[in-house]
Amino acid sequence: MLHLPKMAKRVVFLGLFTFGAASMALAQTAGVGAWPTQKPIRIIAVFPPGGSVDQVARVLAPALQSELKQNVIVENIGGASGVIGTAALTRADADGYNFAVVFDTHGVNPSLKDKLPYDTIKDIAPVILIGTSPMVLVASKNSGITSFKQLTDMSKAGKPFSYGSIGIGSLGHLSMARLAKQAGFDWNHIPYRGGGPLMQDALGGQVQLAVGSEFLVKPHVDSGGVIPLVITTAKRTAALPNVPTVSESGFPGFNAPAWWAVLAPGKTPPAIVDAMNKALNKALKTPAVAEKFKSQGIEIIGGSSETAREFIGKQIGIWGKFVIENNIKETAQ
Repeated sequence: MLHLPKMAKRVVFLGLFTFGAASMALAQTAGVGAWPTQKPIRIIAVFPPGGSVDQVARVLAPALQSELKQNVIVENIGGASGVIGTAALTRADADGYNFAVVFDTHGVNPSLKDKLPYDTIKDIAPVILIGTSPMVLVASKNSGITSFKQLTDMSKAGKPFSYGSIGIGSLGHLSMARLAKQAGFDWNHIPYRGGGPLMQDALGGQVQLAVGSEFLVKPHVDSGGVIPLVITTAKRTAALPNVPTVSESGFPGFNAPAWWAVLAPGKTPPAIVDAMNKALNKALKTPAVAEKFKSQGIEIIGGSSETAREFIGKQIGIWGKFVIENNIKETAQ
């Protein structure tokens, strides 16, 4: 056993006390403290099970759990194009244990809805932009449609078609509304409550056409359940290399990518937002997540929380303008 003079013991004690106090002060200043050791982290998927938001959240959860050494649970709170789940997030404690994965509808809802139960700027803190993906227009096998050219030729000839999307104001809805307006089509929109119900009806032939993220539809394309017709981004995707873009199919300049982001309650301490951002960036780089997203057509973006904030702000501006100029209403069909 080491014996120290009384003065030396006092110096060691004071040094340890000072170090401990400094560490506690640093943690308190950072606003992180013991995060995330107090309880499981909840990630709200703002659409029902089976859709791309649910899948993205569940792909991320295990990698995030491994990175943070804390349990991560996914809770589906769907409805109203993501509004109900987002509202639940804004009502949750801003303690670093509540987050949400949202879809591109988040950028449309401020213009589409007469009144939101939250302030899109004040009540929400963007954490990270997960990635972007093409939207894919697919046909049910019993629709008789096998190509986008066939579809457009029949539409121009006056044959009516119906297409489903994950909801009014979703990017799928707005991208097809823009296409129909540009081409002079008269397509009937059928809104669904999420990607799961949408693809179930497309597989069963209850809806002729369906538009959804590549992440959502590709498994059903691979299985032969639906026929891919066209994608909405400016360039083709490696996951579906033989599917043409809208732009190269007679509508130059057409570009409408889907996107996903992670949000936190607006009053979440900036240090926790930053810590979660770093953890998510690491999770996105793990082979399991990177390979899964790549195989489903998601281009991982990541980056800072400010990158996410700027991107979401631009999306609100772009699609908000389209909604207003074309008088798209929440109750429209």
